[in-house]
Amino acid sequence: MKIGYARVSTRDQNLALQLDALTQAGCERIFQEKASGATKDRPELDHLLALLRPGDTVYIYKLDRLGRSLKHLLDMVAEFEFRSVGLVSLTDAINTASPQGRLVFNLFASLAEFERELIRERTQAGLAAARARGRVGGRRRGLSKEAERTAIVAETLYKEQQLGVNEIARQLRISKVTLYKYLRHRGVPIHSQPKGAAPQPTT
Repeated sequence: MKIGYARVSTRDQNLALQLDALTQAGCERIFQEKASGATKDRPELDHLLALLRPGDTVYIYKLDRLGRSLKHLLDMVAEFEFRSVGLVSLTDAINTASPQGRLVFNLFASLAEFERELIRERTQAGLAAARARGRVGGRRRGLSKEAERTAIVAETLYKEQQLGVNEIARQLRISKVTLYKYLRHRGVPIHSQPKGAAPQPTT
């Protein structure tokens, strides 16, 4: 049996895109959820898990619609495999019912973990650089402790000049406006942008 699971994080978002894709994939039943990705309370997902039988396949629009975190996603896929249930992610082209699909998923998981390690290392490097400049454990007025940590990492990545502002913002899960705000807060000179690029936010 093909069983679909669709989720959006707030009640303002629309499930139509996911539902259309799952229906076109041939799902006989689709569970719909409106809940934050971080919350553990997902009654519709619990109902889906209770319904699963060996030979079933769970269809999702995208991997981040299913797991609260990378660890949670890996744990769920391990449970699916134990119960002889497949997982298909339509936009990620992953199908764990096949050996090739399991390989792709494992590679995806490894790359995601690798990216997290890189971010963690750069965070530590940013903190070490801040300590060397005499900012040990402190934060400038106007940012929360968590935002200050993100600003330090943003400063380090921006000065490395290995990533563009879009990629830095994506990795840190912040907007470009917020990225520029953090850089200004850290006193980082903003490079001039190429012709035709979006203008930098002004204060």
